[in-house]
Formats: sequence, C-alpha cells, structure tokens
Amino acid sequence: MDKLLQKLSKMSGNEKNKTTAIVIGAGMRGYGYSYYQRMKPDRFRVIAVADPKKYQREKLQTLCGISDDMAFKDWREVVEKEKFADCVIICTQDKLHKEPTVAFAKKGYHILLEKPMATTEEDCREIVRVCKENNVFLSVCHVLRYTPWVRKIKELIDSGAIGDVVNIQHLEPVGYWHFAHSYVRGNWHNESESSPSLLAKCCHDVDLVCHWMGERKCQRVSSFGHLSHFNKENKPKKAANRCLECPKELESKCPYSAKKIYIEDGIKASNTGWPVFVLTAGPPDIENVTEALRTGPYGRCVYDMDNDVMSQQVVNMQFTGGATASLSMIGFTGSVCTREVSVFGTKGEIRYKDGDESVSQVDFTTRRRCTYLFTVLTNINLRAKVDHSQGMGVETRF
Repeated sequence: MDKLLQKLSKMSGNEKNKTTAIVIGAGMRGYGYSYYQRMKPDRFRVIAVADPKKYQREKLQTLCGISDDMAFKDWREVVEKEKFADCVIICTQDKLHKEPTVAFAKKGYHILLEKPMATTEEDCREIVRVCKENNVFLSVCHVLRYTPWVRKIKELIDSGAIGDVVNIQHLEPVGYWHFAHSYVRGNWHNESESSPSLLAKCCHDVDLVCHWMGERKCQRVSSFGHLSHFNKENKPKKAANRCLECPKELESKCPYSAKKIYIEDGIKASNTGWPVFVLTAGPPDIENVTEALRTGPYGRCVYDMDNDVMSQQVVNMQFTGGATASLSMIGFTGSVCTREVSVFGTKGEIRYKDGDESVSQVDFTTRRRCTYLFTVLTNINLRAKVDHSQGMGVETRF
C-alpha cells in the first residue's frame, strides 16, 4: 500500500499531501482498505463513500470521519460531481466492477480495483483500454503477493536457491461452511449472477502461480470441475426449506445448518464479524440475524438453492520452457483458506502451509533443510544453529 500511495502521489502531483480516496462498496473489503487511514493518517484519507446499505455506509463514515454530505447510496451520484479526490477504491460485487471503473477512469481518478478485475475478458480489456486512454493508474487487489510467506517464496525462487522451477503444486481448501456460506447461499452461488467459483475464490491463486513462475508465460491449460453434494437429490426427505424450520433430529446432524453457523457459532459465541454481519442490513444482533435466517437466502437449506458453481476444480498449466503447475480448489475441507504450496526445482524444493510461521527449503546440493521464520511485521533473516543429527542439515533462519 505504501508503494501504491507513493506512485499515486507522484501521478497526482500531490507528493507533499495526503492521498485522498473515495470508497465504492463499504463491505468487508472496502472497510478493510479504508482502515489503512488509521495506520497511515498522515498519508491517506478516505473522504467519501457510496453503498446502498445505510448501516455499512455509516460504519465506514465512523471509521474515517466522513461527513454525511459525502456519503452516497449510489456511486453514480459521486461520478456526476466534479473530480474531488485522487483515487477511487472499487469494492462492488464482481459483475459490477466494470461500469464504475470505466466511469471514474474517464473522470481522471486513479483506480484501486478489488479482484477479480471483471468477469469477462472483454470487460477486462475495456477497463485497461479506458485507463490507458485517460492516463490513470490501475491496480488490481491481488494482495497476497505482499504477504511475508509469498514474498519469501518469490525471493528464494529468484535467488536461484532451488535452481530452475519445474513444477508448482497449489491447494486452496475453501472450508465446508465457508463454501456453503459464500458459494451455495451467498453472493457467489450462481455464475450468471456473479462469477465462476474458481474466478471468485482462486484468481489470487492463479496470480500467485504466475507470479512465482516469473517471466515464463502460461501456454497450455486444462481444467475439470464438478458441483458435488449441494443439490436437491441430496436433500433429506423430511428436511424443511429453511434451517430454522427443519426437524431438530435433522438440523442437529447437518454440518451446513444455518442455525449452527450463524447463531450457535456466531451470535451466541459473540462473533458478530464475518460471516455473520453479511446477513443483515443493520447491526448483526440476534434479532436481525434470526430475521435474516427466516426470510433471506442465508437461512435456506443448502440442498434447496439455485446454486450452480463448482464445489471442486483442478487446473493444470504448462509454461514456456516446460514448467508445469497444478491448482486444486476444494470446498469440502476442515481448513478454511489455509493454502498449501510446494515448489519443485532442479536443485531444491520449497514448501509452505498458510498459517505456519515458516517457509521450508531443501537444498539438494548441501542436503540441508532451511527454515525461514517470519512475523507479519518483519522478515529479517538471521542464521541460527544447524542440526546434522538426521543426516540432512537443518538450518533455521529468522
């Protein structure tokens, strides 16, 4: 974010002042990016917000100190005004990315666009064309590139520590209840209304594979997927259309019970954040959540929806020079978004599981296993002891 702000300041001729931003879409992502104002108040300020939900608008207004006259129900109200900020942060739903991006780019705003960029190649190309024509900076939020573990893997690959990369294996375990929340009941459950689950969930992962491959370009792709389990054929005979109305003997044994996910593991467990707050237009309290489960999509039976996106999918890629990669997205996992990656090279390998505090590297030449420890705030390497007791050296770095 720091580097992005520096570039925006230079392009805006505003290097000595704060970069000002307008947030379009005050949901989880819009709120998260706006929080940067709290971290760098001397460099960044959100001065306007547009969102159809009053509660979400007001929440972001409180976070950033936005006045009522700068809070809008519709982004079109904002774009009609003369340009009054340096950039726009667009965090609308996937299919709603192109229209506001194009409109604000034509007004001269620099763009920070939530992923995926758009849901069709045609829309992506139009966004790029308009941004180029209007000389505005476009950045798509592939934020995982900047996490410590991704940066460490990239650093090791680029240093030649494992020789030439020949294969990358990447796993995205979505999580059984997360998949039910987002891709069966939620905003991304139907491809015609949003986007394919692979695009919505794994555009980060495809980006990472290509990022680690460096200058190599993807030449060939094959992909297979299927929607398993979440269909009417698997609905129990006596199950109701809504979880709150389902017989207790069925609801209590269902891992996808909305009552379990949003009330027992949500409100009653003092969790009013994600995914609970998504359900309501107002504060996520017991009354609003219960009403949402009675009347909204998140309270419906997972076997009685109009969902059509894949619950699991594999992607195989071949890059210039022959290097290959495989990506697997799986909805039926206990782990939630704890990505796992293995990178295999001619002189070594790298392994990492999201949530671990270290990236491991095996050097085929020295027969040493190096462990790189890191924290969120620092990534400074310091050599520690080497253990030869197992026949293969173990070197820990911080």
